[in-house]
Amino acid sequence: MKRIAIIGSGGSGKSTLATKLGELLKINVYHLDALFWKPGWVGTSKEEQSRVQHELVKQDEWIMDGNYGGTMDIRLHKADTIIFLDIPRSTCLYRVIKRRLRYRNRTRPDMREGCEERLNLDFVKWVWKYPIEKKPGILARLGNEKEKKVIILSSPKEVERFLFRLEESVDGN
Repeated sequence: MKRIAIIGSGGSGKSTLATKLGELLKINVYHLDALFWKPGWVGTSKEEQSRVQHELVKQDEWIMDGNYGGTMDIRLHKADTIIFLDIPRSTCLYRVIKRRLRYRNRTRPDMREGCEERLNLDFVKWVWKYPIEKKPGILARLGNEKEKKVIILSSPKEVERFLFRLEESVDGN
């Protein structure tokens, strides 16, 4: 695992998992939200997103978390490991509300400075509809990845077990 793409719904734990994997594996982590949102929640163009990701995937090792469906193929094509966090939407929704309360009037560690935590109805709807509108396409895409390690984690407990087993294998070399 040297080039890891992490995808999943908002609130699924992508950034948290990426950070933990980065620390464990000693690999640079790139939070796509931090790269592609400018202060004041101004988005970057798809062209800029594409250019940045094409540069990042040239590295020998990286961990990237985020969806960005329009440029997902760039990461998935170059990744050797793809982790899909298929966490229940009720858990994801709970987490985005909790995150909003925790970082009220502040910027999260995985976001660009100047993007204070927010929560709006469109984002809540996106999280709630993710299993219906996004998940089937992602699973179909992952089903075609025969030469890559695809890991689907379906609960917070599975994520914990995955990290525990990985930590044991890293410690044991």
